[in-house]
Amino acid sequence: MISTDSSLDLAAGALNLLDCGVVVLDDEHHIVLWNRWMTTRSGRSSARVCGQSLFTVFPELRGSRVEAAVLAALVDGNAKTVSQGLERSPFPLREAGSFDGVRIDQAVSVSPLREGAATLCVIEIRDVSGTIDRERQLLEHAESLRARSYVDGLTGIHNRRYFDMTLDRELRRAQRSGGPLSLLLMDIDSFKAYNDHFGHQQGDTCLITVAQALAGMLKRPADVAARYGGEEFAAILPDTTAEQAAGVAETIRLDIAKRRLAHAPAAVKDHVTLSIGVASFSKDGLSERALLIDAADKALYAAKRAGRDRVVLAGTGASP
Repeated sequence: MISTDSSLDLAAGALNLLDCGVVVLDDEHHIVLWNRWMTTRSGRSSARVCGQSLFTVFPELRGSRVEAAVLAALVDGNAKTVSQGLERSPFPLREAGSFDGVRIDQAVSVSPLREGAATLCVIEIRDVSGTIDRERQLLEHAESLRARSYVDGLTGIHNRRYFDMTLDRELRRAQRSGGPLSLLLMDIDSFKAYNDHFGHQQGDTCLITVAQALAGMLKRPADVAARYGGEEFAAILPDTTAEQAAGVAETIRLDIAKRRLAHAPAAVKDHVTLSIGVASFSKDGLSERALLIDAADKALYAAKRAGRDRVVLAGTGASP
């Protein structure tokens, strides 16, 4: 039969094998057990700390959530987990053998332990630094994937998915507030002729140039430039009236024309141009996404029919 002293030695030996910190306190907060994990990460041996108050050994724990958890365990018999979001490194513990390095991130749990008539408190501390780093990397990776899912792979501006999501959001906002909201749909004139003459690789370069120029001209944070599909682009202009949007569209049209990007011989102009349709939200008319897009699309094709390289405002059938 194993003696009581031998049982205690076995228990202490077992605790020293654990890959986590274990501290046992009596009802006066004195340390009665301190395992080897704690020694290697605090620089304090068991012989040095046992018999002392935990809050004398670590004064910074006074008033902390760790102290509140210890009191809850000893007084009320409640087990607690210290919120990691608020106190990631409550104990001044570092990697084993590195007593002046960065504190390790910790998961701390505090539990009551009945020993006869006495109530003890067991504090368990785990090093979760690697876990937090992995979680952070996973979150950053997920955020990166999410951001990339909203970007057009060729041009680097927003894609159709982001356009749809943003237009829905801005329409809801306009419906609530009654404020203005405008949409531009743009098409590179005679782009098939461009591709046929210069080849698809040069066509891609043209798309990139127009897209980046468009994005550069939309200065306000809420404005959105997007590739709508093929050689079509779109711009969402919150807090912008129809007349203001037509002015923005004209500025965009002129900027592309002034770049004098060589066009195919079969094109109407000898340089790359844009046709642009403009439509604006109204509570009594263009209040839904499908209606607003359809109006801008019809204005765009009215610009095409009228000779290209122009802006047409929905409902007018002519350049502003």
